Amino acid sequence: MSMRSRSLFVVAGATALVLALVGCGSAPGSSETKSTLEFQTGQSVDSVFLKQLTTITKKFESANPGITVDLRPSTSSYESDIKVRLASGNVPDIWWTHGWSLLRYSKFLVPLQNEAWAKDFNPALAPAMKNSHGQFFAFPVDTDVAGIIYNKDVLAASGVSVASLTTWDAFGRAAEKIAATGIAPITVSGKANGPAGNLADWIASGAYSKSELAELSSGTFVDAPYTHVLDLIAAWKKESLFNPDYVSATSDDMSRALATGKAAFAFSQNTTAGDALQYNPKANLGYFPVPSLTGGKPYLIGGEMNAFGISKTSKHLKDAKAFIAYLAKPANATVLAKAAGSIPGLTNVTPDLGVLQASYDSIVKPGKFPLVPYFDRVYLPNGMWNTMVTTTDSVVTGGHANVAAGVSTMAKDFARLDAQTK
Repeated sequence: MSMRSRSLFVVAGATALVLALVGCGSAPGSSETKSTLEFQTGQSVDSVFLKQLTTITKKFESANPGITVDLRPSTSSYESDIKVRLASGNVPDIWWTHGWSLLRYSKFLVPLQNEAWAKDFNPALAPAMKNSHGQFFAFPVDTDVAGIIYNKDVLAASGVSVASLTTWDAFGRAAEKIAATGIAPITVSGKANGPAGNLADWIASGAYSKSELAELSSGTFVDAPYTHVLDLIAAWKKESLFNPDYVSATSDDMSRALATGKAAFAFSQNTTAGDALQYNPKANLGYFPVPSLTGGKPYLIGGEMNAFGISKTSKHLKDAKAFIAYLAKPANATVLAKAAGSIPGLTNVTPDLGVLQASYDSIVKPGKFPLVPYFDRVYLPNGMWNTMVTTTDSVVTGGHANVAAGVSTMAKDFARLDAQTK
């Protein structure tokens, strides 16, 4: 080989090496690119969902050794924690949007409608998650459809037919019948920031007339229907229909009580049923439509639930998108949707609802019951959730004596927070 040929060979080899290094440095997961993604999952530490998410994340990290995903479980103050972090600019790379990716968080999130997996976005979620430009801002794990979860064996042993629970009066009579057997009819966590609010949220969706909902939407709080909501909860308190350990009970305790037959009903998303199977894989669970306070048809509640958005200020945007794309792979998205106990948020994912499949097939699939949005997400101003939780909590613990004060607090916070949006 001549000196000139040898020189050309060396130059060509060096050039190839540089190009290879540049290529490695630009790829997600490259050993040359080290990044840590903070992911606020919004999931309880012992939940099936978080366990499955952890397994999938480890596989992603193995395939992408340059990326570490720091999975953070939920705290009891998740919503307020995220609010503070957004205000301070200390924003996690990825976070659970808990039903608010569009209305509350979209200005902080990266639009995702142009990602490769986005073509399979479930159109049923469009009203809740897409803006007028067709943009959406979070990867939807599931399409939330919820009712009242129940333990079928507890009801059967108490002589209660779920088909009869079409009114709140019928529900109350059934609950009293169950209580007479020594079982807590309704399990609620007073420790977690959410389950108490769910009681009011589930009931309020069927407490208002169309004209009253229009008043709420226009910025006027209508207190009479909400008084009926809290009066109903106070009546349950008076009849001792809640779990005795309400104040100290966690979300996991709710799942355990359902699984072991120590409770009959839970006002919760279907993840609670999935978590219950950890404590009793043979738990015989289902869900039924929520009765209406106005005498209307029972209904189901739905919309966005488990969805994950990416901060537009993330320093690791490419890696965050790569991770979300990995979660959106059909095999992974199927596992997560099953853990959530809900219909998948992507149309290329096969539904596997496990113990809740029978309820889905008999209640949801035929389309016999209306699907209404979560009351707080549509009819209350941003920031009202904590007020719903605390006022409901005061009624669960204090009964009728706290109803008037609870309604007054709701009205005041409604007016204050609604004014901030104008």
